[in-house]
Amino acid sequence: MTTFLLNDSIINTDAHPGTTLLDFIRYRQVLPGTKIGCREGDCGACTVLEGRMDEEKLHYRSIVSCLTPLGNAHGKHIVTVEGINMDACSPVQQAMVDQNGTQCGFCTPGFIMSLTGHTMAYEPSEEKSAIDSVNGNICRCTGYKSIERAAISISKMLKDKNPKDPLNWLIQHHFLPSYFKEIPERLSKIKNHQNANTEVQQIIGGGTDLMVQKPDAVAESSLNLFFDRSDLKEIRRENDQIMIGSAATANDIMHSEILNNLFSDLKKHYKLISSDPIRNMGTLAGNIVNASPIADLSIFFLALGANLLLDKDGKERELPLKDFFLGYKQMNLKKGEYIKSVFFPLPVEPLGFNFEKVSKRTHLDIASVNSAAYVKTEQNTITECRLAVGGVSPVPLFLMESSAFLIGKKLNADTLREAVNVLNNEIAPISDVRGSKEYKRLLARQLFFAHFIELFPDHFSLQELLR
Repeated sequence: MTTFLLNDSIINTDAHPGTTLLDFIRYRQVLPGTKIGCREGDCGACTVLEGRMDEEKLHYRSIVSCLTPLGNAHGKHIVTVEGINMDACSPVQQAMVDQNGTQCGFCTPGFIMSLTGHTMAYEPSEEKSAIDSVNGNICRCTGYKSIERAAISISKMLKDKNPKDPLNWLIQHHFLPSYFKEIPERLSKIKNHQNANTEVQQIIGGGTDLMVQKPDAVAESSLNLFFDRSDLKEIRRENDQIMIGSAATANDIMHSEILNNLFSDLKKHYKLISSDPIRNMGTLAGNIVNASPIADLSIFFLALGANLLLDKDGKERELPLKDFFLGYKQMNLKKGEYIKSVFFPLPVEPLGFNFEKVSKRTHLDIASVNSAAYVKTEQNTITECRLAVGGVSPVPLFLMESSAFLIGKKLNADTLREAVNVLNNEIAPISDVRGSKEYKRLLARQLFFAHFIELFPDHFSLQELLR
């Protein structure tokens, strides 16, 4: 039985937990404001808000309901556009009207929910963050400028919001209906349930891969829901290691205080990884076990020398991430085994780490080629180097030979140009919809150069490296 709050109503349903939340909302509950668009998490027409209690605070975030397994809604407050309606338009809805932020209207509910979610954050609103809140929503009509104006006007309205108690402030100022006051108490009455039975074949986290690849199979399978397992969510430092639980989402990683203290550009790098709703859902382990050759998180953690802690019925084993991928969509993962955590050595200051990605769209897209680099130097000599690249091999590729070649070499343009020859012998791209093999070789070279230009701007320029 899945139990949750849908707007102002309690839901108790025995519907299959692999049913998409979108279909449950539209067809079982007859709430048509949540639209069916791409069913791949790209367009944002199906955006809803997910409210959950965390450390005695109610937190809301935007998610795409088309990729959310119904079982993941258990114990939460799901808010559709109907759930914020009042006698008059809310300030968010009115801002879209006043700024002519809608034309055909199909995408509008998704934008309204993303902007409403922004108002509910504990952080103060800024114009940039208000605009960023709709980074998972696509509009084919307006050209976005009217929507940006609406977001900016909403941000200005929030200048006096109480960041310690945003919900009550929003209710008082008619951004939200009054029933939101009762949500924490109502959620506290729903019992948690966690399925940790590894004999169930189909493990599912946030659903952002499986619900795209095989939604019908998920809707008919016996599921092991891992997304809300609190024992797999933690991000912590253990002596000289950083440990990240496998169910931590991309946004959990992006906003982790521990990781932001280590990686000054972490948020910039993770902005290249999908949109806020997808980062709110997609888990670290899910990205890895998808085994895509261009999985962003796999590439990111390969360059950090990450290891996996695998578990089966309490029996654990450790495995270097670089040894996890055996071939295209093939993994060193035994039946009944799952990723429990990812851990990597604490980087030594000053940190030399960079992540790059090229896709047809700068943001919110799958990579043509992506790459990460960890480089340490002493007295102008490379002492440590780990390079990873995606999109040029059947697997997320740790560049073992290229990394080894650079260790002990002087940090200069000749070294990097020689390393490109090693790199070219180590990769084997193929032509596909994301580019020709020649184009991908060019991208791999350019991203390799970009790492060193970014990390050592006083040493290198692109013009010098291309001479």
